[in-house]
Amino acid sequence: MWACPLATASSWVLIWTERARIFYGRMREVAAEWTGQDLDQLDPEPVWGLTNWGLLEGEYERFHRFAVTQRSLFETLRPIERAPQAIRRLGTEGIRIRIITHRLFIRHFHQTAVAQTVCWLDNHGIPYWDLCFMRDKGEVGADLYVEDSPENINALRSLRRDVIILDNATNRMLVDEPGGRARDWQSAETMIRERYSRWLDDHQLDRPPRPGVEPDWSKPGPKPIV
Repeated sequence: MWACPLATASSWVLIWTERARIFYGRMREVAAEWTGQDLDQLDPEPVWGLTNWGLLEGEYERFHRFAVTQRSLFETLRPIERAPQAIRRLGTEGIRIRIITHRLFIRHFHQTAVAQTVCWLDNHGIPYWDLCFMRDKGEVGADLYVEDSPENINALRSLRRDVIILDNATNRMLVDEPGGRARDWQSAETMIRERYSRWLDDHQLDRPPRPGVEPDWSKPGPKPIV
């Protein structure tokens, strides 16, 4: 995601919330173990509460705690294809990346959840300025949000925030506009860069010479005021 610009320097902030495809892919593997099913018996597209994977009503919290504490869920997730590379390029181009995730909704294992998250980000070389663990993502200011949760998308839209939908099965009932929908991180990167380029033009700042290259104005030294 992007967040609020700093008062004394040029800044465009992207807020990224990673969840569905990296989260549910690994959760599906753990759910197969938890329920005693073969992995190929579980639908690749989950429903809310994972009841189509064999979890009982009200069982999700116990399953989630097991997945994190016993199977290192947040540290063993596979990143969405091309996401780390795209985020590294965008960060190098001058975008300030803030990551927001709501992983502290179950009590008494926050230290484990936070530590696994930080290790995962570092292990995959994902740059960020801020890492926020909170539910109400609209409380963190940004120029642009990339989101996949239908609840969060609707909440951000109600606040008139600019949000790109990162496509998955749980959000396809939502209309794409305003903001648009990215089917994968390749298209998300393009959409993000288009918005960022318009922001640079509006603030009379040079665009990066090519993707993944740092613009001169973002290098060490005095920064322009915007």
